[in-house]
Amino acid sequence: MKRGANRFPAILAKFFKEDSGATVIEYTLIASIISIGILAGANSMGRVVDTHFKNVSTEATAATAK
Repeated sequence: MKRGANRFPAILAKFFKEDSGATVIEYTLIASIISIGILAGANSMGRVVDTHFKNVSTEATAATAK
């Protein structure tokens, strides 16, 4: 058995008593929601940019084929 193994229940009890961990969890959830929003926005914007580049490519191909 490891030396620190018998201290685990005390550390676990201390963890559940402190409410500063709740603040960390709240900030983590806020950061997760913001990250999901950023990813969704970037994905949407990427589709729009991709469409514009495809349109430019089509126009350039058509212009050089004449």
